[in-house]
Amino acid sequence: MFRNAMAACAVLTALAVSGPATTGPAMAGPNGDAYPARTITVVVPVPAGGSVDGVARILAHKLQESLGVSVIVENRAGGAGGTVGAGSVAKSAPDGYTLLLHASLHVGAPFLFKNVPYDVTKDFTPITLVASGPLIVSTAPNVPANTLKELFDLVRKDPSKYTFATSGFGAAGHLAVELLKHEANVDALVIAYRGATPMLADLMSGQIQLVADPMVASLPLVQAGKIKALAITSLERSKAAPDIPTVAESGMEPLDFGSWYGLWAPKNLPPEITAKLQEVSAKVLADEDTKRRFAVLGFEPIGSSTEAFKTFIADETARTEKIIKDAMIKSQ
Repeated sequence: MFRNAMAACAVLTALAVSGPATTGPAMAGPNGDAYPARTITVVVPVPAGGSVDGVARILAHKLQESLGVSVIVENRAGGAGGTVGAGSVAKSAPDGYTLLLHASLHVGAPFLFKNVPYDVTKDFTPITLVASGPLIVSTAPNVPANTLKELFDLVRKDPSKYTFATSGFGAAGHLAVELLKHEANVDALVIAYRGATPMLADLMSGQIQLVADPMVASLPLVQAGKIKALAITSLERSKAAPDIPTVAESGMEPLDFGSWYGLWAPKNLPPEITAKLQEVSAKVLADEDTKRRFAVLGFEPIGSSTEAFKTFIADETARTEKIIKDAMIKSQ
């Protein structure tokens, strides 16, 4: 499902990018001013330094160059699943000056957390699917396994000796670990950390034995020999990490699953501003320099049409709900 949705987005993105560039006079905002006429704030609902923040800062820099106004990133961390920052955007004026850059956890929040203070579908205007990328599944250096199959064979013999982890409850890495657990038919404890840094530190020290995380945090440690990569969660090997086998090559059923990042605005954003932001985003995400910057993080820029993003969100919401129910992940 993830691959089919991504393919649809890619086709529509190509059409959007190859179409005529936006020209002519600047459009009017809700107050009659030319849009954009002042600073745009991109809210990131998690602390600085992670993959969401990295994606947001690349996009903001490129949007600023293209739009000719300041585009700043504001980290508003707090609440389960980043609900404080996302909630602040939901309550903002729909004028195009306050945007949300969030990861796949945004659509999973209603299934994972109690009392989410907004409706993910009704309280936001989807703009574009910004980027996506596979996860690296890693283990501790002292674990005597070089493939996922070997690791899960060890876990089956004595599940109490093995602890899995995620950098955030309900994040893409958490769901990927649950998918792998389900297929391998093992029951191991999954600990939710607050961020990749403490999780990977415990992985290096051998306190935990399996994680799945975006390349931006884990690949440098793999390359330094501080953690052991077992697989990458894509159907083909990544150009950024060609030595890491796919999940299928590591002895499991093929898995096409990763983290993705989208751009939203508050509900009722005027269609002309939505179109403007989508068109400019698609243009800058197709830029070769942008592609190089995202490649460093292990991501592929997308810039889908708004309609394709809406379809993608619906598909991912259904998929996420099923994973959570199948894994019996209890809400917090």
